Amino acid sequence: VGEASDTGTTITFLADEGIFSKASYDFNTLSQRIREMAYLNKELEICLKDEGKDSETTFYFEGGITSFVRYLNRNREVRHRQPLYMSKLVNSTIVEAALQYNDGFAESTFSFANCVNTVDGGTHLTGFRSALTRVLNDYAHKNKFLKEDEPNLTGDDVREGLTAVISVKLTEPQFEGQTKTRLGNPEVKSLVESAVGEGLA
Repeated sequence: VGEASDTGTTITFLADEGIFSKASYDFNTLSQRIREMAYLNKELEICLKDEGKDSETTFYFEGGITSFVRYLNRNREVRHRQPLYMSKLVNSTIVEAALQYNDGFAESTFSFANCVNTVDGGTHLTGFRSALTRVLNDYAHKNKFLKEDEPNLTGDDVREGLTAVISVKLTEPQFEGQTKTRLGNPEVKSLVESAVGEGLA
């Protein structure tokens, strides 16, 4: 150990053949996950090297989850050039959200808790959706897009053509299920609701 001009961490791994009889790596699967990690950790540079095939890919995204949303919409006609981004730190919990509308009809929303892809959502996603629906309804009424006697826009209405990434980083995540696919912390809903509501207001 001594002084060095470089910084960072190198991790090399090989599967234990005593546990995995046929150890093979899918470079595409690994690169997809590492790409996610680089998006979720703004300005983190990760280099993935496959020594068996002598190939190397570097992931670095200065825009963080905003870059992630742009990547997800790369083959779409977007409704506004810049994704909307909001970030808030509350009691050691970091809330980040980025969103952009496109010309499609489907919603494409990805939620993460401590960089774990919560494919079944959870309280952070509920808070995001609630804030988005409330803010857009307030805007529609205030600017006379909806008359007083007209019903509010539904969550499905406001999420049509939406691409969004929600990321929370918290000290004591409570995941539901063994595979950590859903976040259960009840306090996170209001934190995300507040951050997104303020960011969109």
